[in-house]
Amino acid sequence: MTVAVKGLDVALDGRPVLRGVSLDAPAGSWTAIIGPNGAGKSTLLKAVLGLVPSAGAIRVAGEDIAALKARQRARLIAYAPQIPSLPVGMTVFDYTLLGRSPYIPHLGRESAADLAITAEVLERLDLVGLAARPLDHLSGGERQRVVLARALAQQTPVLLLDEPTAALDIGHQQQVLELVDRLRLSDGLTVVTTIHDLTLAGQYADTLVLLSEGRVAAAGTPSQVLTRPAVEEHFGARVHVSPGPDGRPVLSLERP
Repeated sequence: MTVAVKGLDVALDGRPVLRGVSLDAPAGSWTAIIGPNGAGKSTLLKAVLGLVPSAGAIRVAGEDIAALKARQRARLIAYAPQIPSLPVGMTVFDYTLLGRSPYIPHLGRESAADLAITAEVLERLDLVGLAARPLDHLSGGERQRVVLARALAQQTPVLLLDEPTAALDIGHQQQVLELVDRLRLSDGLTVVTTIHDLTLAGQYADTLVLLSEGRVAAAGTPSQVLTRPAVEEHFGARVHVSPGPDGRPVLSLERP
């Protein structure tokens, strides 16, 4: 399902964070939001979720997000935050089961279908062997997969991921992004992520949206956005941009 943002403004504590931001994420696509620290990347995801007050239009599958109740939004959009709250002592299975909350009646209990969906998600993410393990006994890469599992258990057509590779080594970064891409292709998910690493963003996303000082500075294919002048202007870095084996841009720092 499509995600369309038009003229989005967000102010937090009286300070403008996003100004006139627009983006279009077609159904089944991967859009990566990039930009320097403080550009408003995480705030943009939270605005799409309806977690921060905003002005402008946000539509998912044609639905006005502002007009939907929280449970309705949770059936359209799943979110994996950069720093999730992982309850100490809770097992991997029970945490993943929380993704079924939008479908469980108030004061009700999970159904056999909810339990089956949770078990299926854990199997797809190779987490069955960890199902009974407490969350605080997991490695960084395992925690990232569990956070993704909870989001996938919501069975939404749109998946928002805030820095899904943060604090992971290069091997786990690749594993997580490859997993997201496989799930996107197999399930037809529309994925919108923030990614700090520009080369990773260029390798996996169909479209990049470069935020700078709360505005869209550039948007398009990775090759259109990840140019030497753009990186120098908005990140203050001197880089060499070269095409990788698949033609996507690869960035390396230039030493003086």
